[in-house]
Amino acid sequence: MTKRIASCSCGQLSVTTFEDPIRVSVCHCLACQRRTGSVFGVQARFRRDGMELAGQSTRYVQISDEGNKTNFEFCPNCGATVYYTSEGSEEIIAIPVGVFAEPFFPAPTISIYEERKHGWVLMPEGIEHLN
Repeated sequence: MTKRIASCSCGQLSVTTFEDPIRVSVCHCLACQRRTGSVFGVQARFRRDGMELAGQSTRYVQISDEGNKTNFEFCPNCGATVYYTSEGSEEIIAIPVGVFAEPFFPAPTISIYEERKHGWVLMPEGIEHLN
């Protein structure tokens, strides 16, 4: 069991996890590219029961191409997304790996929406690839 703290840039909104992630994944969808301002998003999923949330958040609801809703919780002060949930799976919280600011965070094991992956991006050896 590993305690980790994820927080926004100003430190007002944070999540403390007390368990290892269920899954760490890379997503190349256009929504993740826009949300992160990068060419992909990297997120870790945790059980809600294995964490503590602190601070105030503002919610942005995004509807996927399939009609699924994702609730992004971000800091109203600095704007950093700290966690999000998918409608119907609220017992699992996804946290962008970058908000942990931990260089030794576990590597991703799955890469999704690869049909939208930038051609120069290379994934780690042994990662599972899904389109």
